[in-house]
Amino acid sequence: MRIITVVAIILSGSIEPVRRAVAQDAGSIGDAPSEGDLNGSNFTYPFPLKTYKFTSQHQELEMAFMDLPPTVEPNGKVAICLHGKNFCGPTWEATARQLSTAGYRVILPDQVGFCKSSKPKSYQYTLQQLSYNTRNLLHALDVENVTVIGHSLGGMTSVRFSLMFPEIVEKLVLVNPLGLEDWKALGVPYESIDDLYASESASNYTSIRAYEQSTYYVGKWDDSYDVWVNMLVNIYQGSQASTFAFDQALVTDMALSAPVVYEFGLLKPRTLLLIGDKDNTALGKQWSPPEVQAKLGHYDVLGKQAAAAIPNADLIEFANLGHAPQIQEPDSFHEALLGWLEG
Repeated sequence: MRIITVVAIILSGSIEPVRRAVAQDAGSIGDAPSEGDLNGSNFTYPFPLKTYKFTSQHQELEMAFMDLPPTVEPNGKVAICLHGKNFCGPTWEATARQLSTAGYRVILPDQVGFCKSSKPKSYQYTLQQLSYNTRNLLHALDVENVTVIGHSLGGMTSVRFSLMFPEIVEKLVLVNPLGLEDWKALGVPYESIDDLYASESASNYTSIRAYEQSTYYVGKWDDSYDVWVNMLVNIYQGSQASTFAFDQALVTDMALSAPVVYEFGLLKPRTLLLIGDKDNTALGKQWSPPEVQAKLGHYDVLGKQAAAAIPNADLIEFANLGHAPQIQEPDSFHEALLGWLEG
């Protein structure tokens, strides 16, 4: 593992966070079966599953989540791990176990539109709305201070969450986050939601594995990765397949339309970037012309640029790893993560 650490200077100015009362329905917490179909997924979850039921955009919705207590003497800290677009709460299982054995309470939500959470037929997806839903979940759990760990799209959401609610974020960890560049400004052409929906609807084991192998694992494959492919196939072919595909099209449009890269300088929490430096993920790359494709997804450069732009940031790079270092090389990843959190 190659490690580069960059510490940026805290911005001399400060922007007072805008504090708003929770206007969305406060909601309620209940138990849910970890097995069987829930909102279009019958994947078995590794820890007891709960649901947060609430009203949003005039709809009754629920977020499925796992709430793992510490397995040693509690350190009084709570970590929330936010999944990426092609991931779910269970993909954080190994990380959650590591954190719980370090004394953390760990919360693993599925965002609305994903996995075992509600699949609304119509929803205004924004990073702000996903952040707001997440904040209200924490509020319902009486959590007022949290370490936020986000991967991929979850990393992009974590940036927005930390900009919206800096007063509750103790530390911020970004694992190969999306949003380190503005794809649209770099030339990615617009793709209609109807076209995105058609592409999402065509997803199957072969297409998902091919994409993950080339992007997440740098062309390599281990049979243990199949569980995460099948987790997605289960939803794309499940009881709410069409609605799920449409929601994912809306999510892609959201991410393409809402760059966070221009606001890195406003982040207040101490931040860690964990970057597999062979990652080449970029939304819209597959439908962009070759000259645009060549500009996109260079995480060996993007990680350094982000660390320089974010105040009080550290960067740890993993040589020869792709988009999911926590899956591809978990021992090195967790040693780096826990070392930073404890340090």
